[in-house]
Amino acid sequence: MPTLDWLSRQEAMRRAEAVPYRLLESVSSHGDPNAGNLLIQGDNLEALKALLPFYRGRVKCIYIDPPYNTKSAFEHYDDNLEHSQWLSMIYPRLILLRDLLAEDGSIWVSIDDNEGHYLKVLMDEVFGRRNFVSNVIWQKMFSPKSTARHLSDMHDHILLYSKEIDSWNRNLLPRDEGHNKSYKNPDNDPRGPWTSGDLSARNYYSLGRYEITTPKGRVIPGPPKGMYWRFSKERFAELDRDGRIWWGKDRDNQPRLKRFLSDVMEGVVPQTIWFHTEVGNTQEAKKEVLAVLPEVPDVFQTTKPERLLRRVFEIASTPGDLVLDSFLGSGSAAAVAHKMKRSYIGIEMGEHALTHCLPRLQKVVQGEEGGISEAVGWKGGGGFKFMRLGEPVFDEFGAINPKVRFATLASFIWLQETGIPSEGKFNSPLLGVHEGTAYYLLYNGILGDKRPNGGNVLTGPVLHRLRKLLKVGRAMVVYGESCRLGAERLREAGLTFKHIPYDVRAR
Repeated sequence: MPTLDWLSRQEAMRRAEAVPYRLLESVSSHGDPNAGNLLIQGDNLEALKALLPFYRGRVKCIYIDPPYNTKSAFEHYDDNLEHSQWLSMIYPRLILLRDLLAEDGSIWVSIDDNEGHYLKVLMDEVFGRRNFVSNVIWQKMFSPKSTARHLSDMHDHILLYSKEIDSWNRNLLPRDEGHNKSYKNPDNDPRGPWTSGDLSARNYYSLGRYEITTPKGRVIPGPPKGMYWRFSKERFAELDRDGRIWWGKDRDNQPRLKRFLSDVMEGVVPQTIWFHTEVGNTQEAKKEVLAVLPEVPDVFQTTKPERLLRRVFEIASTPGDLVLDSFLGSGSAAAVAHKMKRSYIGIEMGEHALTHCLPRLQKVVQGEEGGISEAVGWKGGGGFKFMRLGEPVFDEFGAINPKVRFATLASFIWLQETGIPSEGKFNSPLLGVHEGTAYYLLYNGILGDKRPNGGNVLTGPVLHRLRKLLKVGRAMVVYGESCRLGAERLREAGLTFKHIPYDVRAR
C-alpha cells in the first residue's frame, strides 16, 4: 500500500513509543464521583499514553477535531504549522488512539481541505485502508461568503474509520415525522399507512419481462424500455393477492409496490452528506458556547454544534459506551456524551480545560438547558472527575517514581504482559491468570513487610506465600526488586523472575 512521506516522518513514527507514561492525578470531583467520566488537563499525546494501561481496546467511539493547519492560529494551539510538522503532530496521536479503540469501535476525525486528503492517506496507513468506512460531508455554513477570493468554503470533512471493519456495525438514525410524511392510507388498508415504489429496475433479471393486465383489463406489455420487473410473474401474482400492489384509484394505472410503515426498519440508514438544517452549523455552535459560557474571553473558531456530535454518537455508540475526544476544545463532545448517557474521556491542554471545559461540564451536571438538552430530555445528573497529568512513572535515571502506588504499577505490568487493560483495582500480589500463567507483583510492601529488603524481595518464604494464593499449580511470572532464589529453584517452581524497574517497559 502506498504511504505518505514527509520531513521527520521517521521521528514521528517513533514518537508514540518514546513518550513516557505519566501518572494521572485527581484534582476534583463533580456530581457523582463514581460516574467514571474524566476531564483531563494536559498535552493530549502524553495523556493518551497515560490512559493506555487502563483503557486500551475499550473506547467504542473516538471523535477528534484537531487543528486544521489553516494559517488562522488561535492562542492555545499552533494552527499555523508547516505541513510536515502538522503530519508529525497528528501521526503519533493516531497511533495511540488506534490502540485505545475497541475492536468494534470507530474513529471520526473532523478536517477541512487544507490537510484532509493527506490525513486520509495517513489514516489508511494507521488504521488500514480496508477499515475506511466513509467521508462524511458536513455543510458547516448556510450562506456564501461574498468576500471569498475564489470559491466560498461551505463544508468540512469527517473521516470515518473502523478499528476492524468486520466487527463494526453502525446504528440506524431515529425516524422522525419528516421520514414518515410520505406514508398515507388512501385505500384504508387495515395494515396502516403505506407508500408506493416503482416495480421496475435497470438491473438485468431473466424473469423480469412479461405482460401485466390491470384489474380494469388494460394490458401493459412489459416494463419500460431497458428496464425489468423486480419480481417474477409468480411472485407478482402473490403480492397482488396480498393487496401489496397499488393500481391507482381507478385501478388501471401502472402497478406500484406498496411498502407499509409497519414493515420498514425502525430507523434510517445514515447518509454521507449532513446538511446544516439537520446537524447545525458553525454559527449555531458559537452561540451554544456563548449561551453556556458568556464570560469566556474567546470562542473556538472551529467549535462544533451539539447536533453534529449527537449524530456521530447516535451512529457509533449506545448508552453506557465509552467515547473519547482528545482535542476537547470548548467541551462540546463531552457535554453531548454526558447528556446522551455515554461514558466519556475528554482531554484539553492549557488553561482552556479550566476556563471552557470544566465550567461547561459542571453546568451539564446541573441540568444545562442549551444545545441538545431538550431533544434528549436532559435534566441534569451524573458526574465527572477533573484530572491533571502528573509526573512520569520513571525518573530520568530509570527508577520508579516513589509516587507510583501498587495498583498503578500493577496496571502497567498487567498490560505489558497480557495486552489487556485493567480496572486499576489490584490489591493482592496475584494480579491474575492469563493463558495458563499467573502474574505476581512484589512492590510497595504489598505483603505487609515495609522493610527495604522485606516483602519486595522474592525469597523461599515469600514464594510459599505466593503459592498459597492459588489452589492449583501454574506457571508463574513474578516481578520484584530482587530475587534470592537460584536458577534451579526457579526452574523447579516453573517461575520466571522479572526485575523492577529494568523489566518494566512503561517508559
